[in-house]
Amino acid sequence: MRLAGKVALVTGAGAGIGRAIALALVREGASVVACDVDEETARGTSRIIEGEGGSSLPVRMDVRSDAEIDGAVLAALERFGGIDILVNNAGVSTMSRVVDMTEEEWDHNMDVNAKGVFLCSRAVAREMIGRGGGGKIVNVASMAGKRGAPLLAHYCASKFAVVGFTQSLALELAPHRINVNAVCPGYVETSMQRRELLWQAELEGRTPEQVRAEYIASTPLGRLEQPEDVARVVVFLCTGDADFMTGQAINVTGGVEMR
Repeated sequence: MRLAGKVALVTGAGAGIGRAIALALVREGASVVACDVDEETARGTSRIIEGEGGSSLPVRMDVRSDAEIDGAVLAALERFGGIDILVNNAGVSTMSRVVDMTEEEWDHNMDVNAKGVFLCSRAVAREMIGRGGGGKIVNVASMAGKRGAPLLAHYCASKFAVVGFTQSLALELAPHRINVNAVCPGYVETSMQRRELLWQAELEGRTPEQVRAEYIASTPLGRLEQPEDVARVVVFLCTGDADFMTGQAINVTGGVEMR
């Protein structure tokens, strides 16, 4: 129970990687504020946590909204008294060639994936600094934050932004004993990936099965990544074992990305 007594706020906690992270944090003793733009999925995550004997507060929150973020932070403070951990996991993706991409697609990816990390980090960092007890911030970036990919220029731009923001925020918050790191997942088997398989197959004139096989073939460890693979690394970064790590963007890709 390496996180006993700690309080974590997790964005995008309603499904996929976010739900896996929330559950993994609880299993290490943390209480979790499960935030999601879909309130029902946030409640679903909280029900699972409480069914396992853990403590959780579900909150409907859009990471693009300052007001909703402030409301979630206030709810966390009222229920648990503070926030020790922030996991910025909420994210979106679409696929399009740049020449066909709409401004709305670009803005949607940047607003959720990059601006959302900024807004949530700003709100929680203010609380952490004011309380004076240090803290941990973990941003879920992507291997797409380290190299470009066709059909994903807007997504890659947003995730490159997360990596750069992580480094800058780590430098600013180091004097306050707040560690800021990122994880960069690879081909994670989630509902988001299933949508991407369909989009990529259609855009490239292939079948989803062919695209999926390509993902596996390009992964040296020979399988698709699971949300729990990401969650275990996030938990490590939230514990005292990672107290001397900050500003890092750690690959969790099964070897697809090694830079």
